[in-house]
Amino acid sequence: MMGASGAGGLGVVGMLVVLAVGYFFGIDISPVVNDISAPQATGQRELTPEEREAGQFVSVVLADTEEVWADVLPAQVGREYVNPRLVLFSGAVQSACGGASAAMGPFYCPGDRRVYLDTSFFDLMQNRMGAGGDFAAAYVVAHEIGHHVQNLLGILGQVNDMRARAGQVESNQLSVLTELQADCFAGIWARQANERFGTIEPGDIDEAINAARAVGDDILMKSAGRVPVPDSFTHGSAAERSAWLQRGMQSGQLDQCNTFAEAGL
Repeated sequence: MMGASGAGGLGVVGMLVVLAVGYFFGIDISPVVNDISAPQATGQRELTPEEREAGQFVSVVLADTEEVWADVLPAQVGREYVNPRLVLFSGAVQSACGGASAAMGPFYCPGDRRVYLDTSFFDLMQNRMGAGGDFAAAYVVAHEIGHHVQNLLGILGQVNDMRARAGQVESNQLSVLTELQADCFAGIWARQANERFGTIEPGDIDEAINAARAVGDDILMKSAGRVPVPDSFTHGSAAERSAWLQRGMQSGQLDQCNTFAEAGL
């Protein structure tokens, strides 16, 4: 990890200037939803039964992450864990990092320490990305919480400072390393959650690995009919994402998630 013994980039909607400096950290789904327009944020409305069910599921996963990280951070790096906030939205939302739409996928905003999740995302994963299942959905939440851990460790600030001084290719590489570390942190959560709560059932690991692969830059680009160009990756290839997720699961240790050191940084 950078700095602390630790370290997301979403770059999805070009018209949002905040993305250019890497303030959003999350799951890049732009290649599979590039036909979705960016709607205006609307006022509050009654949640559908499906949205309430999704919200309850996410709340349970979030509570699990809080319990796990409240022990892991003090034990492994001597840092206190501060709980993030979860915001469920539909269509579009305003955050401390600026405006965002459903086309951007779930994201974490360091400015307000909140995880933003569109209520339709899990359906999108299952129906358009081939990555359904409860544990696949839990991986997505855990990945965003991984960015929160990076923020608490000061890693996201370091990454943004470095990206501001870097060229495009180097900036993309830093984004990839940050995303892969968040995947590794999600793996740590999965291991700890299973040891504490016995939540992993047969097939769950495969669901999570499949979800990590489904959001690999190369897979998303291919699904959109584009030729994958590694220098343009911002989140990592399918193989890289699944490998770092499994590394976190196998080790359970923050110091084994040092993507930056392994890249020679």
